[in-house]
Amino acid sequence: MAALAPFQFGVEGGGEVSALLLRPAKARRLLVLAHGAGAGMCHPFMEKLAGELAGVGVATLRYQFPYMEARRRVPDAPAVLTATVVAAVRAAAEAAPGLPLLAGGKSMGGRMTSQAAAQRPLDGVRGLVFFGFPLHPPNQPGTKRADHLAKVAMPMLFLQGTRDTFADLELWRPVCTKLGSRATLHVIETADHSFHVLKKSGRGDPEVLRELAEEAASWAEGIEGTTSM
Repeated sequence: MAALAPFQFGVEGGGEVSALLLRPAKARRLLVLAHGAGAGMCHPFMEKLAGELAGVGVATLRYQFPYMEARRRVPDAPAVLTATVVAAVRAAAEAAPGLPLLAGGKSMGGRMTSQAAAQRPLDGVRGLVFFGFPLHPPNQPGTKRADHLAKVAMPMLFLQGTRDTFADLELWRPVCTKLGSRATLHVIETADHSFHVLKKSGRGDPEVLRELAEEAASWAEGIEGTTSM
């Protein structure tokens, strides 16, 4: 069984935000998990992903960005978003001392996590996990959003769908190659930005969410030998 604990933490320039710690009895590590631009930490994708992660021994700390906490539609300024990531990592370390930390998120949440990590080390974080990194806006292919990843000095896992309109894989693969051994790209066939797959794949959302969780857990196990986890 996994225990769910709600709490709040403060963000510099952003006030108090809500968080949810889901910790399975035999947790091996904790993923600080940020939501995407249009939906908060209680979105069904976030809840189901957290449940699947708990099933493979990964605790999660989901949290709100200040604009979502205040029920505003427009995301906060980047400085506030990255400050929230830093505060969430600190809150996670305090809430579950002793658990190795990972950080990342869905779409924008993942991107803000990497930007925070590019600006300064995230205390205690051993690797970053991205569920649909938004490499570019739909129908506007480019790689500028990935430029800061060169400054991230830790392992990174990119989980991307072949139908993701926010990330052309023909652009993604060279980016990951340039990042070298720090980057791992795992592709989900026929998945879109929300990780919905086509019926012809023979799979549904539950199977895809399980694959995301299992891949993240397996990758985390694999980087233990290269970090101080």
